[in-house]
Amino acid sequence: MRTLLKGGQVYQSGAFISADVAVDKGLVVDISSSISPRPGDYILDCSHCFLVPGFVDVHVHLREPGFFYKETIETGTKAAARGGYTAVCSMPNLSPAPDTMEHLKVQLDSIKKNAKIAVHPYGCITHGQKGRGELVDFEALAPYVCGFSDDGKGVQEEALMRRAMEQIKKTGKILAAHCEDESLLRGGYIHDGPYARAHGHAGICSESETIQVVRDLKLVKEIGLKYHVCHVSAKETVAAIREAKKQGVNVTCETGPHYLLLTDMDLQEEGRFKMNPPIREEADRDALIEGILDGTIDMIATDHAPHSAEEKGKGLMGSLMGVVGLECAFQMMYTYLVEEKKILSLEKLVHLMSIAPRQRFDIGGGLEKGGQADIAVIDPRPEGVVNPDAFLSMGKATPFEGMKTKGDIVLTMAKGKIVYQKK
Repeated sequence: MRTLLKGGQVYQSGAFISADVAVDKGLVVDISSSISPRPGDYILDCSHCFLVPGFVDVHVHLREPGFFYKETIETGTKAAARGGYTAVCSMPNLSPAPDTMEHLKVQLDSIKKNAKIAVHPYGCITHGQKGRGELVDFEALAPYVCGFSDDGKGVQEEALMRRAMEQIKKTGKILAAHCEDESLLRGGYIHDGPYARAHGHAGICSESETIQVVRDLKLVKEIGLKYHVCHVSAKETVAAIREAKKQGVNVTCETGPHYLLLTDMDLQEEGRFKMNPPIREEADRDALIEGILDGTIDMIATDHAPHSAEEKGKGLMGSLMGVVGLECAFQMMYTYLVEEKKILSLEKLVHLMSIAPRQRFDIGGGLEKGGQADIAVIDPRPEGVVNPDAFLSMGKATPFEGMKTKGDIVLTMAKGKIVYQKK
């Protein structure tokens, strides 16, 4: 059955045009100003809606295998589809961690069986994803992964990172780095800023992030591989990456919605405000927005990291690090950066959430004639609030709970199949 999306504003080459879209056998077969229906077509009225290439999140924790009580590949990809995502890159802090083909196969088998959208797993950098010790066999894992990361752990030794970069370069894959010098953490668990000092919390300094980024950028300039910085949170990190790009270093980076919208003075004494790296100060938020606007920051990723209610119910000190974001990321970015503050255009937001991650991580599909049909349909009119109780994800902890939203994803199509449709 051919699907006909009628009357929408369709994203094409960085701009929106009025057009119909026809999808058949998993492909976008036509994009035209008016497409005549055929007998048997499944017709969807997309008047007042925007049709965009499905979003891609290069930083998602699906928790399977090993931590099924937090999230599964099925629930995580259902949540992603609801958020307009048609592909995600899954992080390696799993049990077993994907540090050998035997361990990776456990995850790949579950993806094949249970995923509702495309899932591209990362392989580990070190055995056990410890940030120390023995490097994995990158060549063996490379055909089956989107890149290599020890997310959750920074690679602590410069010599080990140098060897990892040299070997990963040979595979042509990306090294996606969680940058964190553990010697500088000093027991901290939120940003070392005004809120921590006012409320007696142990703080995490920005230097713990930036010092490893600076170290790695020096190595990347010398070695020349594809390098990606995960969840940038600090103004000093933005400055370092900006300078590296001016020097021609092959680096991209991401930041998350919570870093773009909140500061440490928005924190409350609840686990839903605790993540790593932490939400930092107003100057950091402003630097991240500036980095988005001048191209220093390439893409927006959620770092969707679900935990159980018990694990997130122990306040700022006792709760585990990590918040969820797949089901509200677009709404938050659209509501506050596009509609309210008018910092971004919708076209720029689509680039940050879809086009840039597809290009950097070589993920196909989208909304181009003749290509695989990965499409999100956005209705800009609905108004609501973020309600985690209604999330499809098993994780409910979000710092955006109760915040007002405008706009919603009403349909997501992955490989030509409708994987989410708003009731």
